[in-house]
Amino acid sequence: MKGLIGRKVGMTQLFRPAGERVAVTVLQVGPCVVTQQKTAANDGYEALQLAFEPVIDDETARGLSPERREKRLAKRCNKPQRRHFEKAGIAPHRVVREIRVDDAAATAVGTVLTADLFAPGDKVDIIGTTRGFGFQGAMKRHNFKGQGASHGAKIHRKPASAGATDAARVFKGKRSPGHMGHVRMTEQNLVVEVVDLEANLLVVRGAVPGPKGGLIMVVAEE
Repeated sequence: MKGLIGRKVGMTQLFRPAGERVAVTVLQVGPCVVTQQKTAANDGYEALQLAFEPVIDDETARGLSPERREKRLAKRCNKPQRRHFEKAGIAPHRVVREIRVDDAAATAVGTVLTADLFAPGDKVDIIGTTRGFGFQGAMKRHNFKGQGASHGAKIHRKPASAGATDAARVFKGKRSPGHMGHVRMTEQNLVVEVVDLEANLLVVRGAVPGPKGGLIMVVAEE
């Protein structure tokens, strides 16, 4: 298993030599730093812990005095997190995720992983969080048709009956108004069309869950 943490940049389109148009999503992946090795002997499973997006990037750090840098770190990263990164000898990062591997010891702590893990033609699974829509009615949330809209109708966008009454309760799974979106979702077997190593960009065919700028994780079998 191999993978990277990244963010969704947005969607665009590519044209093949024959003129076929392909809808694609651009992903900013990595660089990700290995911060910890999870081994079967110590943790019961094999995995690598990856960190993404430094809390203070190099350009910003150059413009800060040591006192201001320390104050900003204290505000954005708590002590247990900072000690964890210090133990690995790595600057604090915003996002930390784990990815299962066959042999965690084969990749040293501090290794930087970039888009060169993938190549055009690879099939990847992309994990993200879908857009949140807050509290929505039954028509938008479940695509209900709605009630009559002609003269005299007094119910339009309501879900009407809640179902059977002899059970004296509402059965689980009843489609009703409620929270919509903002759930973890995985799109499987998306094909990598383009890999930009200089900018750490992946261009994959099809749509990816989440809004622009949303956090994603790209994983694939080696």
